[in-house]
Amino acid sequence: MHISDIDKNLRVESTVNKSDVVWYDARDARFRIHGSLDENRDCYRRFPKEISEKVSEGVDILAKNTAGMRLRLRTDSPYIAIHAEWEMQCIFSHMPMSGTGGFDLYKVNDDGSKEFVFVFMPPYPSPQGYESVIETPFGMHDYIINFPLYNDVAKLYVGLSEGAAILTPGDYRVSKPVVFYGSSITQGGCASRPGNAYQSMLSRALDFDFINMGFSGCGLAEDVMCEYLAGLEMSCFVSDYDHNAPGIEHLEKTHWKLYETVRRRHPDLPYVIMTKPDARSAYKEQEQYNLKRRDFIMANYERAVSLGDRNVYFVDGYALFEDDETCSATVDTCHPNDMGFYFFYRALKPVLKKILGE
Repeated sequence: MHISDIDKNLRVESTVNKSDVVWYDARDARFRIHGSLDENRDCYRRFPKEISEKVSEGVDILAKNTAGMRLRLRTDSPYIAIHAEWEMQCIFSHMPMSGTGGFDLYKVNDDGSKEFVFVFMPPYPSPQGYESVIETPFGMHDYIINFPLYNDVAKLYVGLSEGAAILTPGDYRVSKPVVFYGSSITQGGCASRPGNAYQSMLSRALDFDFINMGFSGCGLAEDVMCEYLAGLEMSCFVSDYDHNAPGIEHLEKTHWKLYETVRRRHPDLPYVIMTKPDARSAYKEQEQYNLKRRDFIMANYERAVSLGDRNVYFVDGYALFEDDETCSATVDTCHPNDMGFYFFYRALKPVLKKILGE
């Protein structure tokens, strides 16, 4: 017997039993896809294959993960359903499937605030994809569907009631995206669902579009990646790849180079520098080494300021998880849980609010 047979609240429905459902391809022109830089090809890649395959094999694989991608729509349908297809399901031991492969739904209120509705919960297992449906509040509303943080998505269809209106959704207040570059933490590991990744929290609070360029284990600031990032049109750039750098020596070769590469193309772009959050450690030698990494990156920030850069910002990862919060805010002393991502949000919000306004 399964626990879901005992507790009905833990059951996951995997079929859409709506007699009047009409399915629409998510690429329908009445919807809006955000978070992808691959507009002319497969919109479920984060950026073009001809770039990712030049960076590394890992980045080429991870570029198909849909972290940070969103679909916006405006409808009066009494429910919203999804039908998602993929070739292989991503399952981790330390991250819920609702985060790796789930979609979640937010309603945009009249005052612009975003309200969580529910999760399109993937059943276990769902090796080729799944269907799910969420009842929605009465009336015409804008909605945001967040894509999975790790799974690839080959096809996506949105189901609405027959006769429901589909209107053009509103756009973000800050339409030129904030670009976040970094590690598995940037990608969203290990949030319980996509809307709890820190970029999504910030986007909802400050109403900006964003691109998630976090790559698990593969944020290494290669030359090709640096040049590609520097060529993007963006409202702000957040450098958060400290965690994937194998050592201080790698940071010495790449960290200032990334800054200079972006600065050459964007002399006045707000540039946020972050350090990895798991600086504290029960092993004191490891903690001292982590602090040396932090100090090296802080020195690069101070160098930029000394050269006259008045649009560079520093966020100290050591200050994100105070005292013993590394234990309660992470899954494995490294990857944040939802509370850990809230701490990211809390630290970054005043910085991005200053940069982007509110």
